[in-house]
Amino acid sequence: MSSDPSPDAPPSGSFADELSTALGADAVSVAAERRQAASADYSWMSPVLARHLPATVADVVASPVDTVGVARALALAYRRRVAVVARGQGTGNYGQAVPLCHGLVIDADQRARVLDVGHGWIDAEAGTSFVRLEAAARATGQELAMFPSTVRSSLAGFLCGGAGGTGSLENGFIWDGFVQEIDVLPAWDVPEPITAAGDAVHPFLHAYGTTGVVVGARVKLAPARRWTALFASFASHGEAVRGALELADLEPRPRNLSVTDPALVAFFPADEAMPLDRVSVRATVEESTVGQARTLVAGAGGRVEAVRADAVSLLVSLSYNHVTLRAKRVRPELCHIQVGGAEVVARADEVRACLPGGMLHHDINGNGGTIDVGGLLIGRFVDDDSLATAMDDLRSLGARVIDPHTWMLGGHGSLDELRATSAQFDPLGLLNPRKLPGLRLSRAS
Repeated sequence: MSSDPSPDAPPSGSFADELSTALGADAVSVAAERRQAASADYSWMSPVLARHLPATVADVVASPVDTVGVARALALAYRRRVAVVARGQGTGNYGQAVPLCHGLVIDADQRARVLDVGHGWIDAEAGTSFVRLEAAARATGQELAMFPSTVRSSLAGFLCGGAGGTGSLENGFIWDGFVQEIDVLPAWDVPEPITAAGDAVHPFLHAYGTTGVVVGARVKLAPARRWTALFASFASHGEAVRGALELADLEPRPRNLSVTDPALVAFFPADEAMPLDRVSVRATVEESTVGQARTLVAGAGGRVEAVRADAVSLLVSLSYNHVTLRAKRVRPELCHIQVGGAEVVARADEVRACLPGGMLHHDINGNGGTIDVGGLLIGRFVDDDSLATAMDDLRSLGARVIDPHTWMLGGHGSLDELRATSAQFDPLGLLNPRKLPGLRLSRAS
């Protein structure tokens, strides 16, 4: 394969021709527009990644209609030493789906079926959206235990590139029992996927597809509840966080729970329930707990602005990194740092001061059975060095920091297990090369 193909000129075609023979011509594309679209994600949200992430383009895109097709594509890539990136909807923010060694992108868009639903679980193909998963669960009186804030994300895309979301306050993150089984193909000629269950799923989660190509999964369901959106506001940040933590102890716990500085609320859709002169607290609560929630808000010094069942989806879109997206659409010079921990609350003014014009947003989650304050510091980007200094300053304050301005894995726990699994499932280093530190580069590079 070419090491530096023009995005406007298809490659020579021999590998693409082999793929077409194996998968069918309709499942393979070398069209420039298709290859470019399959080689990008939301990494433009980072001013660092927007300038430094290589703008590489896949040589060929394959969209197999079933697992057999994925296995055939991987077998061909293995024989030809072609780098492979498995792609969902491309909604990641860190260059997860950008093929840094060109090669082959295997798109999951044609594999989007819900396969089965049982008591407490749902089986689906890699490309199934969370909208479809939730609808299938609801049809059986259940709901997803957790789903990402970008609900159109694919199942495998979220498991390989995400971490938490709606439902995480009660049910934790993807590695906290949400994934019950996962079906993975290694990067060689294997006709059937390998199924991992229990703790054995961990090396395939948030690994950017470097440890195997996820073709399906079984994830956790919970009994369906009647949710409604509660909007509250507080005069100060400290009161707002204390009020939110009171709401976090509701039974059942809220499905979403967010706290946002007024300066960030200004980037949200105008709504009387989110006054621009007060700190906003928004909670997706079970309808039976609304009365208790009102009492808790008042007791913490706040006021309930509205309770609206039709705003549940809105609250999802005002959580996690959607806050950064909304802010950057108005002020492109802004950037974000993922922050968390008690010191972010206790030293909020010092945390804000780490970035020019710093603003705070929190999402309250469950972490190992305890309630945890996570979220974002959003402020003006100056340059790379200043941003790195800001992250160092935040750590010195005692904040937990995850760098969202790198395409390399490493923000969530040890990489040793990922490296060991990659060596087992990808001996040639073909899967999403240059994303897992400490490995040799793909021979396709």
